Amino acid sequence: MDKVNKQNTEYLILRNKKAYEVIIGLEVHAQVISKSKLFSSSSTKFGAEPNTQVSLVDAAFPGMLPVINEFCVKQAIKTGIGLKAKINKKSVFDRKNYFYADLPQGYQISQFNYPIVGEGSVIIDTPIGQKTIGIERLHLEQDAGKSIHDMDPQNTLIDLNRSGVALMEIVSKPDLRSPEEVSAYIKKLRSIMRYLGTCDGNMQEGSLRADVNVSVRVKGSKKLGTRCEIKNVNSIKFMQMAINYEANRQVDLIEEGKLVSQETRLFDTKKNETRSMRNKEDAHDYRYFPDPDLLPLEVSDEFINKLASEIPELPDDKKKRFIDKYKLSSYEATILVSDYETSKYFEDVVENSDVRLGTNWIIGELFAVLNEKNLEISQSPISAKNLSKLINLIKNGTISGKIAKTIFEFMMDGDKDPLKIVEEKKLKQESDPKELEAIINKVIHDNPDKVKDYKSGKTKLFGFFVGLVMKLSAGKANPQLVNDILKRKL
Repeated sequence: MDKVNKQNTEYLILRNKKAYEVIIGLEVHAQVISKSKLFSSSSTKFGAEPNTQVSLVDAAFPGMLPVINEFCVKQAIKTGIGLKAKINKKSVFDRKNYFYADLPQGYQISQFNYPIVGEGSVIIDTPIGQKTIGIERLHLEQDAGKSIHDMDPQNTLIDLNRSGVALMEIVSKPDLRSPEEVSAYIKKLRSIMRYLGTCDGNMQEGSLRADVNVSVRVKGSKKLGTRCEIKNVNSIKFMQMAINYEANRQVDLIEEGKLVSQETRLFDTKKNETRSMRNKEDAHDYRYFPDPDLLPLEVSDEFINKLASEIPELPDDKKKRFIDKYKLSSYEATILVSDYETSKYFEDVVENSDVRLGTNWIIGELFAVLNEKNLEISQSPISAKNLSKLINLIKNGTISGKIAKTIFEFMMDGDKDPLKIVEEKKLKQESDPKELEAIINKVIHDNPDKVKDYKSGKTKLFGFFVGLVMKLSAGKANPQLVNDILKRKL
C-alpha cells in the first residue's frame, strides 16, 4: 500500500525507501470584472442564452478589427500592483495559433514575450509559518467559446458568449509543494483580486480556473522532473484530488523504470483520475507572432501611479492592522481578512461594541450559521449593527451569554433588533441581588444534605447549586452575581 507522508507543508510520496517530492506550478485563468469583452463591446453577463452576446469581432467575421478595452488594461495593472509585481510600461499582444471548433479566429489573442505584468509574489499561511510563492507573469488574453457535448447525441454545440471575454493568466513559479499549499495559494489570490475588484473568483461560473502543472523528483534532487499539465480544473477540491492522483501516477511510472511523458491531461472528477489529452505543446507549436491588428500597448508612469493610488488596503496589510489595533491572534485575523466583506462586517460590529466578544461571535456563532445555510457574509440575516447591539447587551449585563444564543436564533429570522426581542420575550437577565438572594435561599433551604456535603469538602457540588438557581430563574439569573452570592451563603 502506498504511504503518503506529509511533513510540515511538503507532500512526500514514499516508495521503496525513497521519498519523492511533488513540484507544483499553477496557471490561473481569472476572468476580468468588466461589462464588456477585451476587444469588443459585447456583454460579459453570466447566464445569457447561448450566442446572444457575440459581436462580429467575437465571431471572427472577415474585416472585423479588435479594439483594446482600456478598463480591462486598468484591471490587469491593478492586479499586478496587488501582487507586488513589476508593471511593464510596454507590452505586446500576440496571436497564439491553434484550431478548436469554439475558437472562430483559429487563433487566440494573448501575450507571449512581452506581458503586461512581470514578476511578483503572493504570501500564503502554512502550519509552520508564512511562505512566499513567486509569480512569473500576468498577461491578458481573450477566452475561447464553449463546446457542449451532452445536449445532442449526434453533434457538438458551440456557444460563443465567452468568446473574447478578458482573462488574466497568472503564472506562478514552481514553488508549491503540496495540495494544501495550492489551496492556500488559490484562496489568497482570489482574496486579493476580490479586494481589488478585478475578478469575482466564482469558480462555479468559470471565472476562476487553473491549469495545474505537476512533476515529481527524488527528495534532495535539484533537477526538475518531467511535468504534466492538467487543464481547466475549476474547483480547489478537484485541484487537490488531481495533484494527489497525478503525483502518485508519475512516481509509479518512475518506480517501474518507465519515463514520464510531457503531456496535457484532463481530470475525470467521477473516476478521480487524470487521463491523457494530447502531447504537451511547446511555445513554438503555437507559432506566436505579434498581432498585426493591435499596436504595442504603452502605459506611462503617471497612468500606473494613478491606479496605484486607487488600490485599497489589501489582506496582508489589513491582517497586520487587525493584529496591532484589535489584539487579534494571527489565526483570527487571517479568517477575518479572508475577504473584504467579512473584514468590513467585523469592523462595523466592533466599532461600537466589545472587540473580544465581537470576534468570538462572528467566528463562532455567525460563521456556523452561514456555513450551515451556505450563505456569504454579505447575505447574513443579521446586520453588523444588530449584532453589535446584541454584544452590548451581553457586555452591560442586560442578558447572559446563554440568553444571547436564544436571542441570536430569533434574530436569524429577519434581522430583528435584539433589544426588542428581550422586551417582547421578557428575556432580560435578573441582576437584582435581592431577587437572586431569595432564589438562592430557597435552593439552600430545600437541599440541606447537599449543603452539608459541600461544607464537608465536596466543593464540586457548587455547580449543582448554580444549576438549580438558573433553573428556578428560567435561565435569567446573572451568573456572576449567582456565583458571588452562593459563595457567601455557603
